[in-house]
Amino acid sequence: MISKDTIIASATAPGIGAIAVLRVSGVEAITLTNEVFSKDLSRVKSHTIHLGEIKDGERVLDQVLVSLFRGPNSYTGEDVVEISCHGSPYIQEQIIQLFLRKGCRMANPGEFTLRAFLNGKLDLSQAEAVADIIASDSEASHKIAMQQMRGGFSSEIQQLRSELLNFASLIELELDFAEEDVEFADREAFIELLKRIEHTLRKLIDSFALGNVIKNGIPIAIVGKPNVGKSTLLNALLNEERAIVSEIAGTTRDTIEDEIAIGGIRFRFIDTAGIRETGDHIEQIGIKRTFENIEKARVVFFLFEASELKTHPDELRLAIEKVKEKASEQPVLLLANKVDQVDSQGYQEQLNELGESTEMQVLALSAKEHIGLDQLRDTLIHLVNTGALQKNETIVTNSRHYDALLKALGEIHKVQEAMDEGISGDLLAIDIRQALYHLGEITGEITSDDLLGNIFANFCIGK
Repeated sequence: MISKDTIIASATAPGIGAIAVLRVSGVEAITLTNEVFSKDLSRVKSHTIHLGEIKDGERVLDQVLVSLFRGPNSYTGEDVVEISCHGSPYIQEQIIQLFLRKGCRMANPGEFTLRAFLNGKLDLSQAEAVADIIASDSEASHKIAMQQMRGGFSSEIQQLRSELLNFASLIELELDFAEEDVEFADREAFIELLKRIEHTLRKLIDSFALGNVIKNGIPIAIVGKPNVGKSTLLNALLNEERAIVSEIAGTTRDTIEDEIAIGGIRFRFIDTAGIRETGDHIEQIGIKRTFENIEKARVVFFLFEASELKTHPDELRLAIEKVKEKASEQPVLLLANKVDQVDSQGYQEQLNELGESTEMQVLALSAKEHIGLDQLRDTLIHLVNTGALQKNETIVTNSRHYDALLKALGEIHKVQEAMDEGISGDLLAIDIRQALYHLGEITGEITSDDLLGNIFANFCIGK
């Protein structure tokens, strides 16, 4: 798949800016640049920058800075030239057209990174992390993508694959000496290795639940009866008038979503329709979606009016239990809203008693007056399991990697069962090879043109 074409594309976002960077890569990158640049680059050192003019014949297109990177010590592993020109779309287009006339072609989406992978500069999981870094919009998602691009995930997979491959080779060697009935692979050591591999694979698979929500935004469902202040809380957290606020019960009839970063983590808040008995068909649909969002959320905020703890304690507890049933696996945070409207004497004790009896955390706040919001944000950060992120452990965020890990774990289980049942070495080797295949899919040691096409088609042009 390695193309000998020399390619060009803009490496900066389209539009007007102070500067733009045009990237050229391929065997003729330096030669073609020499034909249009006012200075000779044929003998200059790699990783140097040169000021000069890009000319189309006698016509000066722009004064630019040319950065030169000689292969294999470049991003793509080929000769690379990066032209920093003024950010005028007209100038960019004129320079690109000039290079196309000289023999370049336009780069396909992700083709620079594809060449980096094919030339051994990055493995496949590191290449995918490049796209994640570009798309990262929070500290947490950026940190995970950077760790993956630096090879943290790859090194774990390669270590597992190397040890498993070593045992596979020994077992297959035994097949050549089947008549002598000898064992080259220590079965006890192999059983221990399988246990270790299973533990590592499970840890990586389990991390996907956290990694996926960090990458896409952690969903938080805000639920409660109508008119308890759910939309007001959403607006307060976002610091903007995102949802309509009205004293008329049932104003929110469908879910309203928006995102914000708190403590470096992106949260996706979902304001839902108020939960109540109603004959309004449209509102019933909204309430149904409320319960659906409770099941999908990572954390649930159950909002109630602070006065309900005194006026309708039994109804409140029944409503809490109903939400708790739907949110069987997610933490539910009880939020006593409009606390500024109740007598504070003895109220904290009542909140503590509610928390103890329901075994849930309770916070008092006033969304309208912005009371208690800082404590809510701090509590939310602690509720989300970011321990693995803080410890710099490997976190899986890519669904393709997750699928390959699941398949590899399935094959490891087959190998373990075969060992327990005393299955012959030739059948054992087949399952081991399948596990190696799925691990190799992650790093790109085993791949196909279709897979690469699907992955790099999602990249931006110029990367």
